[in-house]
Amino acid sequence: MSFAIALLAGAAAGALSAWGIGGGTLLVLYITCFTELGQRAAQGINLLYFLPTAALALTGHIKNKLIDRWAVLPSVATGVPAAIAASYIAAGVEIDALRRAFGIFVIAVGVFELFAPTSRPASHR
Repeated sequence: MSFAIALLAGAAAGALSAWGIGGGTLLVLYITCFTELGQRAAQGINLLYFLPTAALALTGHIKNKLIDRWAVLPSVATGVPAAIAASYIAAGVEIDALRRAFGIFVIAVGVFELFAPTSRPASHR
């Protein structure tokens, strides 16, 4: 039964990743709540999982002309150094603090999405 749940979690995380809405968050939640692995292991697995799913989703988004290349540049220019710095910080942070920070992040995103306006202007049509 746990293998079937793992397959469902992977499929759901893949679908969410393809939509660009954080399938990795679901994957980390699944790993930390339903397996014997800890937070750091879940984060590492999520990073490895992210590479092929992001690459495949990106090809579809590029094919459908859904990528604003000029909007990507500042995100990548700041995101790469921030990811490097955060990986070093996460390695040195106490695991309980890391779990709390992740939980607060998930709740904050959920609250934002729950109360965000439903009609947002479309950037590409």
